[in-house]
Order: sequence, then C-alpha cells, then structure tokens
Amino acid sequence: MHASAPAPDASALTSSRRRRLTVVVNPNATTTSPRLRSLVVHALSHRFDVEPVDTEGPRHATELARAAVESGADAVVTLGGDGTVNEAANGLIDSGVPLVPLPGGATNVFHRLIGMPGDIIDATEHMLSLADRWEPRAVDVGRIGDRWFTFAAGVGLDASVVDRVDQRPNLKARFGPWFYTAAAVATFNRHYVRNPPQLVLELPDGRELPGVTAIFQNAPEFTYFASRPVRLLHGEALDTGHLSGAVLRHSRPTVMPGVTLRALVPSLDLGRHRAVEAVPGLTSAVIRSTDDRPLPFQVDGDFVGGTTRAEIGVRPGGLLIVA
Repeated sequence: MHASAPAPDASALTSSRRRRLTVVVNPNATTTSPRLRSLVVHALSHRFDVEPVDTEGPRHATELARAAVESGADAVVTLGGDGTVNEAANGLIDSGVPLVPLPGGATNVFHRLIGMPGDIIDATEHMLSLADRWEPRAVDVGRIGDRWFTFAAGVGLDASVVDRVDQRPNLKARFGPWFYTAAAVATFNRHYVRNPPQLVLELPDGRELPGVTAIFQNAPEFTYFASRPVRLLHGEALDTGHLSGAVLRHSRPTVMPGVTLRALVPSLDLGRHRAVEAVPGLTSAVIRSTDDRPLPFQVDGDFVGGTTRAEIGVRPGGLLIVA
C-alpha cells in the first residue's frame, strides 16, 4: 500500500485565489465530444486557470493525474465516465490534490455517489460555484492487487460481463443497461453454469470462503441500472473505513433469479441470499484461484484483466474530492 503523504495545507485548499486545474478528458467516453470538451474548458476558464489534456489509451489518466500533482495543480478534473475517474484516482491517492469528476460517461456512478449533477451543463455550472466554496473532503478507496477503486470491484462473473460489454462499445453506448443484462445472461449460461473459475477468499481470522464470484463494495451502491440504484450489499458508505464483501458459493441456474431480484430491489440485501457468504466490515483479505485459472476482475466497472492471487485492502480517507 502507498505510504501516506504529508497532510495538505488546509489554507491552500480552501483559499479564494484563482486555482489551477488539470482537466483530464477521455475523448472516447460515451457522452464526450470535442465540442463538449471546448464548452466545458471555456466555461471553467472564467473562474480557474485550466489546462486540458486528453487521454490516449488505458491507464493514461493515471499518468496525467500524477503529472498534474508534480506540476503543482490545485485539482484534477475528469471529463469522462467511471473508468476515467478510477484511473485519475489511482494517480491521486494520498497526494493531497483533490479530484473533481464531471460526468461524461454512460452510467457515472461515482459522480452520483458524491452528489455531482448528472447533466454536464449543470455539473459545470455547479463546479463554477465551487470556486467560492472550495471544500475538499476525504473519502475511502478500496484496493484489489495494484488497483484502487472508488466504489466497487468484482472478481468472476461480474468481471466477465464487464469484459464482454467493453468489447462492444457501440452496443454499450446504444443500449446501456439492457446490453449489460443480455451480456450477463449469455456469459452466465456459457461460462458459469458448467465450469466456472474457482476461487477462495482468505480472511484475516483464518476463514476461507470458496466460491465462483466475489464482489467488494466501498459505497452504498454497487452500480446503477439506468436511474435505478443497484444496492447489492447494505451498510456501506464512502467514509466507513472498511469495505463490504460477498462470495457467491456456486452458480447453479437456480441461484440467478434470487441474485437478480436482490440486484434490482434496493431494499433486499444480496448478503442474505442462501448461496452467498457476506463479509461486512472488511479491511483486508486475499483472493486467489484454486484451479490455476486466472480470475477475471474489474474495478469501478472497467475490466482490468486476470489474476491468480490478489490482496484486498482499503485506504480510509485516501482520496480528496470536491463536489
């Protein structure tokens, strides 16, 4: 885990001087366009000194965020979806430089969680108002392997679905949550009914929880289905100092109706499903493959790849945000 940086100077974070912003733009995000980029940058320039930079590929936003810290930026603004936010956050952990996300993706989960308006024009106007009431606050971030996540991560079925969706960006943009649903059904039937990857979650108290899928939640919502919150595990928030986890023991067809119901009805808790082992208050664990197959995993809705072993952790207050 990264070493903690010295505490930032509070007066520098809250003063009314004209602040320097690095605006990290993902030009390939679902609702981002060159015209929108220009409008946002022009509007922000009325109250801030703005340096726009475009991402050029995976993990580039992390590099751009780190460069912004080194250059003395007062904040990093993202114009993109949750993947762009995640990458930028990975470059800002423990830096003392706040993240300000503007919605430019399809779902924009983190934006909703921290109270940022969902419409880009409204969000830009909101950010302009923040120039006079700049109040950074700290939120927790989770970790799986060498990747931090802001609201959720998944290993197994969830990650396989994300991988399948990411391979068809046009359908993802056109059909949104309905394409995710179709991809989930197809992935489950083809790869998880007969021979799913096998994993185990090893807990600090010595317990080992075997299964085929694991999820980790750092926020009240795991994601959104259109405007509907998907609250798989209850009792979590961005400032609890821990994660909520769960392991799905098996993937027999009889399991999925109950899992789906709990995903779509916010009052129902996935952790109470008979085939699920819930792990509330999680601060550390290890997840590993038990059949030597790499386990697919995702962070904040972006597919990362495969791993046979990864440490799970949390950094309380590790990320500053302004929203």
